[in-house]
Amino acid sequence: MSSLSRELVFLILQFLEEEKFKESAHRLEKESGFYFNMKYFEEKVQGGEWEEVEKYLTGFTKVEDNRYSMKIFFEIRKQKYLEALDRQDKAKAVEILVADLKVFSTFNEELYKEITQLLTLGNFRENEQLSKYGDTKTARNIMLIELKKLIEANPLFRDKLVFPALKSSRLRTLINQSLNWQHQLCKNPRLNPDIKTLFTDHTCTPPNGPLVPTPVNLAITKPATYPVLGAHGPFPPTAAAANANALADWMANASASSSVQAAVVTASSIPTPSNQAVPMLKRPLTPAPGMVDFQSQDHEYLMKRLRSVQSVEEFTYPIARHQTSWSIEDLPRTVAFTIHQGSPVTSMDFHPTHPTVLLVGCNGGEITIWELRSRKRLVSKAFQTWDSSSCSLTFQACSIKDPVISVNKVSWSPDGNFVGAAFTKHLVHLYACHGSNDLRQQTEIEAHIGSVNDLAFAYPNKQLCIVTCGDDKLIKVWDVNGRRLFNFEGHEAPVYSVCPHHKDNIQFIFSTAIDGKIKAWLYDNIGSRVDYDAPGHYCTTMLYSANGSRLFSCGTSKDGESFLVEWNESEGAVERSYLGLIKKKSHGIVQFDTTLNHFLAVGEDGQIKFWDMDNVNLLTSTDAEGGLLIFPRLRFNKEGNLLAVTTADNGFKILSNNLGLRYVKVNENPNFEAVLQNPIESSSVKVSGPSVATNVSPVNPKIERSSPARLSPIVNGVDAIGRGIEKPRVVEEVVEKSKLWQLTEIVDTVQCRIITMPDSGDTSTKVVRLLYTNSGVGVLALGANGVQKLWKWARNEQNPSGKATASIAPQYWQPSTGLLMNNDVSGVNLEDAVPCIALSKNDSYVMSACGGKISLFNMMTFKVMTTFMPPPPASTFLAFHPQDNNIIAIGMEDSTIHIYNVRVDEVKSKLRGHQKRITGLAFSTNLNILVSSGADAQICLWNIDTWEKRKLVQIQIPSGKAPNGDTRVQFHADQIRLLVVHESQLAIYDTAKMECIRQWIPQDSLSAPISYAAYSCNSQLIYAAFVNGNIGVFDADTLRLGCRIAPTAYLSQSILNGSQPVYPLVVATHPLEPNQLAVGLSDGSVKVMEPLESEGKWGSTPPADNGITGSMAGSSSVTSNHTTDPVQR
Repeated sequence: MSSLSRELVFLILQFLEEEKFKESAHRLEKESGFYFNMKYFEEKVQGGEWEEVEKYLTGFTKVEDNRYSMKIFFEIRKQKYLEALDRQDKAKAVEILVADLKVFSTFNEELYKEITQLLTLGNFRENEQLSKYGDTKTARNIMLIELKKLIEANPLFRDKLVFPALKSSRLRTLINQSLNWQHQLCKNPRLNPDIKTLFTDHTCTPPNGPLVPTPVNLAITKPATYPVLGAHGPFPPTAAAANANALADWMANASASSSVQAAVVTASSIPTPSNQAVPMLKRPLTPAPGMVDFQSQDHEYLMKRLRSVQSVEEFTYPIARHQTSWSIEDLPRTVAFTIHQGSPVTSMDFHPTHPTVLLVGCNGGEITIWELRSRKRLVSKAFQTWDSSSCSLTFQACSIKDPVISVNKVSWSPDGNFVGAAFTKHLVHLYACHGSNDLRQQTEIEAHIGSVNDLAFAYPNKQLCIVTCGDDKLIKVWDVNGRRLFNFEGHEAPVYSVCPHHKDNIQFIFSTAIDGKIKAWLYDNIGSRVDYDAPGHYCTTMLYSANGSRLFSCGTSKDGESFLVEWNESEGAVERSYLGLIKKKSHGIVQFDTTLNHFLAVGEDGQIKFWDMDNVNLLTSTDAEGGLLIFPRLRFNKEGNLLAVTTADNGFKILSNNLGLRYVKVNENPNFEAVLQNPIESSSVKVSGPSVATNVSPVNPKIERSSPARLSPIVNGVDAIGRGIEKPRVVEEVVEKSKLWQLTEIVDTVQCRIITMPDSGDTSTKVVRLLYTNSGVGVLALGANGVQKLWKWARNEQNPSGKATASIAPQYWQPSTGLLMNNDVSGVNLEDAVPCIALSKNDSYVMSACGGKISLFNMMTFKVMTTFMPPPPASTFLAFHPQDNNIIAIGMEDSTIHIYNVRVDEVKSKLRGHQKRITGLAFSTNLNILVSSGADAQICLWNIDTWEKRKLVQIQIPSGKAPNGDTRVQFHADQIRLLVVHESQLAIYDTAKMECIRQWIPQDSLSAPISYAAYSCNSQLIYAAFVNGNIGVFDADTLRLGCRIAPTAYLSQSILNGSQPVYPLVVATHPLEPNQLAVGLSDGSVKVMEPLESEGKWGSTPPADNGITGSMAGSSSVTSNHTTDPVQR
């Protein structure tokens, strides 16, 4: 998918070619990586300009990128070597052999030896394989044929070999149009305007009276156009992307567009004059398809904010720092217990939503997940390479020489669905977490040469990615399948840490190296945006406060002096240096963490030291009853009531405050174990500490991963088998648990925030389809009459983000032309029609139908771009292909699915497998499948490469219920788990096995049929609407009800007393805010809902057994199985 920035490059290339600036054009081709000029490449190869040939190639690929790239570089260097031998220039041949061909010896040592032996021959043609080598010109032409085949087959050159078809002088035409537009805006337009500059906007000097504006033209003639090499598709896939030349507040003066494709990028540095205030942007290499624009139009607002105000305060994150009643007692300083891991602990991370689940990485390469309440090892994974055959020879040789591999970093993904581990040699392991005990191998990545020093998760463009750094001085970004998306180059020393973050929709990464340099990167093909020195000029870690408003760093110099500072992001300077750290001649690096947006903690000198963020003086410290490392590693849980710190005897201690002690009471059923599908083999644990049982019995049941999923008998929605094996509970336990948790019920408008969309109350039609725009700034509704309505939130002081919110009313949005987005419903019986809608990823186009032809609308102008697929059969569901906006899956009334290519206006495949109309479609790029659902209560899986049917499954309808009505499907963020919604149930399927792993059946106050359900944006909640007007908020892992929103909370008394029942027909969830939802109602209205700001979320997470003895205890679910010296961190 291209962006406007990419198209601008093509316009500039055309201009340079027309003006005969050929060298500049070729340099831009290489530096942008958008267009590989094969004609220019051929000229340089035929001319034997090998240095320029390789230099041009490196703009698109490197030797190690893939086998095609390796072969390309090998053929070129081999030809250069043979030509030197042919000239009898043995010295040059030796130089080429050592400098250029040596790199290939790692992959094929025998071939390298054979090439070397050519030096001993008087004429290399004596070698049998080279006996037919002719003259130099012929050999180059033969090689060029091979090179062209390799380039065309190389995926990194895909979509880069064809120049788009442009009308001549297209850039000048656009400038003329701009000048005409500027002239039209003149208050007193002159008849013959005098255009003298393009550097400023045109205005006419005021004459005696207004004159009629006339067209403006540049008086410049044009040479021949750039050669037409290809054609546009009819369907530009991206909307206007604003110039993203800012990296939060530190990037206020950078000047490069970063609205580009995701890419495999190498940014190399350009010399910068020392008196320049802002580092020059660096050279990009090798953009490749994969993800879409990482930046958005919000950048324009950010840049205006950064540029328009001089005050430093305007640059800071817009969150007030209120003085609250913090107490030193809020700090977790009491030792709750000690756990002996068995080997030195090198890294820890608490689960993002389960406060007592701790991930631990060890010196011997082992990773472990602990449940702190029960003191049990839920999972323990010893290090091993998953696929030795795919590992490089360098890694294999390194492993043989020194087989010891340790963990440098472990981390949960923000949604808790993945675990990442970075190791001291080359590798990163990514596990998919399908329950507390079910840690499955997802991806093994040979990420760096040498040690992988840090790992972090990030969400650029709403796609979960892994950011890594290593001893090879590089920062790399990977998707969860191990595909490299970015390769950031610019550090001159091993990279020690990375800190991904975002502000105002700008995603970026801070990195630090062991030379003390701090750099920052946007997800684009331009280099580092900042270059600062960290205090101590050595190893430094950077962290943001939990709310993202404040940036801190902590590190140690080579001579043992430690530093803890807060940064002023508007100036890129240290704002506050904290006192109390000591200079200690000990080998180690100080570690730190932040909590509650208020406290800092540092492990130093065998102690944990605490600071108030707003006070440079040490607040307090603790030695945790002794036994800590000199530089203990430490980690807070997200609530800040537990703190894990490492000990000198190969274990860790858990410190807590009063609330934390309640979290870790021994023998309470842990919250995280609610999602256990099978306990795994557990190790004996030695536990010591105050008020803790010293003997914890291990549990050793076996894992039966291959056993088929079976649903247990259901009584009032509860798994009868699961209830039968519950441990007996005493009354006191029930009372205590009921105090800790109870179902949240929203029954009044004052208990939440609700806003009704203006001009949405057309009672003559129902709202049957509802979407948020992908940017989160608008809501789009489709009525049963085929009319679409759009509401947008304005960016202002009350709503600085411009995102959808229930606190401020949006605007009913229409273009200035007054057009409506009306589907063609001529000849359609609206009572029988099934409206359907799909929005392109970039919010540029919306596609919809209502029993008639499918219409493609431009979201800016509301104009119909095209119509296609007239009935019969009528379309009933639409879904864009996730990797190509020109491919659309269209579910039909006759039960077929059409795979339609908009670009060529052709149905590529027809899929047959259902018995009734299609009611749902969902793509998974992780599994490479399309899942379809129908009114026949069946689910089909289709391979998206061949479009062959892989599996057909009948959903399990509860006894007494008919398999009627719509069945809808939606993928979890991990693209493996699948939410299946039917009026009779909510169900979660493991799509890899197509097994139902959890099911919930309507019951009690939520006993009415389900009208719609959807995942929250982070897939941690499920919002379900019912035909009696209730809305349930469920935990997505356990399907346990956490909150009920009654119709009395969002409907007026007059509507509730009306003759026609009003209830939600459709639910949409905000793409960025997991606690915001919108509902489309049967009376034509649309409402947006959020919890109160003081609450922040819809109730609390329901535990595995909430202890409620009333009817809501039944709100449960059914479950089935399912080379430099290493730096000490």
